[in-house]
Amino acid sequence: MNAAASLPSSLLEQLQTIVGEQRVKTDEDSLKSWGVDWTKHFEPRPSAIVFPGSTEEVQAIVKLANQFNIAITPSGGRTGLSAGAVAANGEIVISLDRMNKVLSFLHADRLVRIQAGVVTEQLQQYAEQQGLYYPVDFAAAGSSQMGGNIGTNAGGIKVIHYGMTREWVLGLTVVTGKGDILHLNKGMIKNATGYALHQLFIGSEGTLGIVTEAEIKLTRQPQDLKVLVLSVPDFAAVMPILHAFQQRIDLTAFEFFNHVALEKVLAHGHAVRPFDTESPLYVLLEFEGRFEAVVDDAMQIFEHCMEQGWILDGVMSQSQAQAEALWHLREGISETIAPFTPYKNDISVLITHVPAFIADIDAVVAANYPDFEVCWFGHIGDGNLHLNILKPADLTKDEFFEKCKVVNQFVFETVQKYNGSISAEHGVGMTKKDYLTYTRDPIEIEYMRELKKVFDPNGIMNPGKIFDLS
Repeated sequence: MNAAASLPSSLLEQLQTIVGEQRVKTDEDSLKSWGVDWTKHFEPRPSAIVFPGSTEEVQAIVKLANQFNIAITPSGGRTGLSAGAVAANGEIVISLDRMNKVLSFLHADRLVRIQAGVVTEQLQQYAEQQGLYYPVDFAAAGSSQMGGNIGTNAGGIKVIHYGMTREWVLGLTVVTGKGDILHLNKGMIKNATGYALHQLFIGSEGTLGIVTEAEIKLTRQPQDLKVLVLSVPDFAAVMPILHAFQQRIDLTAFEFFNHVALEKVLAHGHAVRPFDTESPLYVLLEFEGRFEAVVDDAMQIFEHCMEQGWILDGVMSQSQAQAEALWHLREGISETIAPFTPYKNDISVLITHVPAFIADIDAVVAANYPDFEVCWFGHIGDGNLHLNILKPADLTKDEFFEKCKVVNQFVFETVQKYNGSISAEHGVGMTKKDYLTYTRDPIEIEYMRELKKVFDPNGIMNPGKIFDLS
């Protein structure tokens, strides 16, 4: 039976009045498409998909949902990896697809005001047209929306130099769970007038309200980016390489991936092996080579690392096309392992703890997944590791996930041992909710629950995500 049948007809009629009859979808295809993100753990069961075109329309929908006590799930590009945008319990999905405009640009402030449905790549291209740069970047940039990035405090491949999404948000317009419209911080860098409420909404995964607009700061464009891909004998060599380069060069990226990840990308047919030498691990680093002295420094550091046995082989890009090809070895991983239904862990610790942390996690994985392919990659330069267990062909999805969940406890106990995070950049959603106490103290979680009650007293905003109310 159609899920919309459970909604009062008067509610559907009022939704259609707010946004237009054609902008309320209740057919099964729409419910399945807009009620889910990239996770495969939960089946989507929304009641309706609504496409507002303005902050005021979002406000009207939220007030209506409060009146009927119907839950809401915000939906952006649906590229999330923690089921934060999955509507599994009859929620109304508010899609920000129509709210995709760049509203204004203040050149002197390097500040752009956008609607939340603007796609990340769209913002990057707009910044480039202004001679500027938006640096938060990741594989899903072509489809992820800025509202979702803000909701999860997205990170990506440039965090080592530019930081997370939080660093670039100078203001937000939000509709709270009460249905109030708040204009927070209004783009200011200096504003010492009490609580920075816009920061509460960054990383809140739509549990406090819906971000409808944002003021985003931009920066200068990097110039003459050089990319190095290095063959590395083991995890123990990765941190010395990082330290050696950082002592003399400002890196814009420092990524790693293992042999399994590289082979999957190469097998996909859209990449070329960077060199003949094979090894268990590979490092990709990037820096601005604007000056010949910087490039010379990089080569000297490379030679030093070779002498120390930390690097077995390597290649440096000689053109933008080659740089893009080398980046594809790293950025193509998520797409190429997707058919293997990977069980993902997105974990992080302080950089200081990375070597010992990896050794402990590697031991857990080797002991418990001896017959599974394990795909390691991530932003190791900022302490963020992506651990992906690939599903064997002879196991069903449910059987495979059940086996993987058994080991979650050991993985997250290791995260807790090093005071790390169970979710570095993907959010908590539903997939990590049961493990939140490994990163957050129970008293801290209780404060978060109380904050949610302030902004969302009826508990209608994306319920069941991050934590349960009781």
